[in-house]
Amino acid sequence: MVHSQKGNTGNTSLMDSLLGLLRIRVKRGINLAVRDVRSSDPYVVVKMGKQKLKTRVIKKDVNPEWNEDLTLSITDPNVPIKLTVYDHDTFSKDDKMGDAEFDIKSYIEALKMNLNGLPSGTIISRITPSRHNCLAEESCIFWNDGKVVQDLCLRLRNVECGEVEIQLQWIDLPGSKGL
Repeated sequence: MVHSQKGNTGNTSLMDSLLGLLRIRVKRGINLAVRDVRSSDPYVVVKMGKQKLKTRVIKKDVNPEWNEDLTLSITDPNVPIKLTVYDHDTFSKDDKMGDAEFDIKSYIEALKMNLNGLPSGTIISRITPSRHNCLAEESCIFWNDGKVVQDLCLRLRNVECGEVEIQLQWIDLPGSKGL
């Protein structure tokens, strides 16, 4: 792998600007669009800035269960994260099956609170679906076994139907700038 040296002085600068890692558990898709004859072979791509990650393809399933973890390095919590569902096609370009965007600002705010001692399962905050987000239902940020977790159910845009359920978890990195 070749890394360009443009404006990058060694690895320290990344650690200096790295807040930590965001683990996105892509749980499942619900009622995804049919793109092949009767079904679809969906997979999810998550993008943030220059980072791009994807789940495995699940064959012939419009209600796929991925339960897969994708991990992004977070340097700027204000950059929205984009999730796109594609239908895998062997012989042609993969069809898009909708996309959604979410931001992690409220999640990062919750991480910064001092929550030690709270009972597991305590809801820290709720984000209501609105025209400004892609939430299909209320999203809860909660305290779970000493970790701040956010569950999101995203309604896909630019497609006739479909939702994707994801869960966010934060991973602190020793040596990073931190929150």
